[in-house]
Amino acid sequence: MKRAVGYFIKYPVLADTVLVLFFIFGFFGLKNMRSSFFPEVESRTIQVQVIYPGASPQEVEEGVVLRIENEIRGVTGVERISSVSQENSGVVTVEVIKGYDTDDVLIDVQNAVDRIPTLPDGMKPVRTFTAANIRPAVSFALRGEDV
Repeated sequence: MKRAVGYFIKYPVLADTVLVLFFIFGFFGLKNMRSSFFPEVESRTIQVQVIYPGASPQEVEEGVVLRIENEIRGVTGVERISSVSQENSGVVTVEVIKGYDTDDVLIDVQNAVDRIPTLPDGMKPVRTFTAANIRPAVSFALRGEDV
């Protein structure tokens, strides 16, 4: 290390040239670097949204969500199924196994939902879509006596 420092002290023009080259390559590297605020990440999550006006969470779960879950269980490429039932609506979330095409699994899930013979009257059409995969980069919490 001492030899390298001594060499650059002895030949200052070479040190300046190396420094200028670092700046030039750094500038071109910065200009050519791909970046985005929210990078596109392939979503492996499919959601089935159910709107059932006037229904309790139990009615949504028993009348719709469990039927959808049972039909989806036979779909190839499904890793995990979870659901949330609340008043007037429910969401079934399907995670796709890595390596499977999400669009193909989405079509299979839509077909499985369409195979359900009867759904309760008064229910709006079931929406099946690929969920956006946006997660926060940073989260924080504030704590204090006066908060």
